[in-house]
Amino acid sequence: MAQFGYMQDVNSIFVLDGEITKGPAPRWQKKLDVSAASTSFNSSALANTSTRQKLSISFGGNGNGLNLNNTLQQQQQQQQAAPSGSGLSLRTPRKKDAKGSGATHKQTDQTPSKHGLPMGGDRFIPNRATTDFDLGNYMIHQAVSEKKERENTEQQEDGAAASGKPAKDEAMMRKLSEALLDCDINNHRVLSYQTKAPGPPEGFDNQMKVIYSVKTPMSVKSGGRYIPNAPERILDAPEILNDYYLNLMDWSGDNVVAVALGTSVYLWNAATGTIEMLFQNEGNDHTCSLSWIHDGHILAVGTNTGTVELWDCEAIKRLRVMNGHSARVGVLAWNSFVVCSGSRDGTIINHDVRNRQHNIGVLQRHTQEVCGLKWSPDGKYLASGGNDNLVHVWSAANGAPHATSEPVHVFNQHQAAIRALAWCPWQSNVLASGGGTADRCIKFWNVASGQMLNSVDTKSQVCGLLFSKTYKELISAHGYVNNQLTIWKYPSMTKQIDLLGHTGRVLQVAMSPDGSTVMSAGADETLRLWNCFMPDPLLAKKEKQSVREKPSLLKQSIR
Repeated sequence: MAQFGYMQDVNSIFVLDGEITKGPAPRWQKKLDVSAASTSFNSSALANTSTRQKLSISFGGNGNGLNLNNTLQQQQQQQQAAPSGSGLSLRTPRKKDAKGSGATHKQTDQTPSKHGLPMGGDRFIPNRATTDFDLGNYMIHQAVSEKKERENTEQQEDGAAASGKPAKDEAMMRKLSEALLDCDINNHRVLSYQTKAPGPPEGFDNQMKVIYSVKTPMSVKSGGRYIPNAPERILDAPEILNDYYLNLMDWSGDNVVAVALGTSVYLWNAATGTIEMLFQNEGNDHTCSLSWIHDGHILAVGTNTGTVELWDCEAIKRLRVMNGHSARVGVLAWNSFVVCSGSRDGTIINHDVRNRQHNIGVLQRHTQEVCGLKWSPDGKYLASGGNDNLVHVWSAANGAPHATSEPVHVFNQHQAAIRALAWCPWQSNVLASGGGTADRCIKFWNVASGQMLNSVDTKSQVCGLLFSKTYKELISAHGYVNNQLTIWKYPSMTKQIDLLGHTGRVLQVAMSPDGSTVMSAGADETLRLWNCFMPDPLLAKKEKQSVREKPSLLKQSIR
């Protein structure tokens, strides 16, 4: 009781007047007897304990208490500071009184946690299942043996006899010590107080891990949203050409994806999931670029022979073939009834698909292959990127849907080929461009003033760029080394999340008509669909409520 219960000051015990001569000894006298026995036992134990011992074990006079102490030095200080007959025993060290380090701690009726003891009890309970008792016994006796050897190596047997242990035990300890020479016991504990948390069962998947992930992005528009880091669907794309300069996929306004695989072009209906082959080239001919007209089911196809074909995908019929280039056509861009084609010969041709004489203008300012073409949302500017590391901005001719022959801006700050181009949907004069392996930067341009707004080093080849229609964000497609898609806040360009999964570089990205899903085509011959721009249902609900609660102009005019 003196070990684990709350100790009571003998001076605070009051007895009746007069001396009791009969009957059992008073309770306070029993306490003094037990405390005196405990003090004498602990004093003898200190003489045979190493000062380097990290854990001491002692038993009180009543034999029912186990005391765990941090260091022997603190135990000696407590014993020296305790007055004779006070009944203090070796305990877990407590905070010193404000009066001085030698003052004893006055006991109160407060909970054990007030004295520095753990909540829920006044002692530590070891875990027998995780405690190695043989190793603990060896560690305790090893410390005693080392101290004896340091004091007097010549009287080792006499010292063992004086401590009450026979010489046979010392021989056993020496054998045990030799057997454990290869065991590092410095990292072991005499007693173990807790076990490690059990691991999850095999195959367990925590569905809440994304919610508490530190990578959960924050959207400028919604304040906070969840972005799935895994694709919703993966489609096989065998024999897709791994060529940085080609554009082999496009998503139509009718929710149909066209993709060129080998010598064939396939159509995948995203609504129904049906797949059909549009056509197959003969011999070594292959498709180099695909682009849907904005409204309708007409698909423009650029070939390796320098022609541009128009296909009616509902009737599965080729409408016409337009010539003009001397090398492959790697990129196409529509603006109303005009389709612009960029070729390896360095030229850009405006094709008016309504006229028999389709060639209505040739743009000749790139010195190498043209691999990027994009019209601005308002149709006023055409941006082109080439293997000559240049970005050209062309203006529309007097409001017509074709570009003039002279560029209004030439940007030469990139250090590699520019294939990735994207116009900001809510700032029609802002253009984003991404450079190849030697550049790796995404740059933003104000085409009205000709100034560069920002430049971000992505540390990877930029293969594609898309602005979100729902959030003020930008997604970029990359090659070596992670082959990832990255979502950025705009205009701060704070990275939101990396979408990983492709084992080869991402060749191209396309966006669904509603702007919620992005499809990526990889050199690993897969097409992956990412629901990364799904509208926030809570935000849509708030917007509907705000529109509903907004008073009408008629009500505002009535006073």
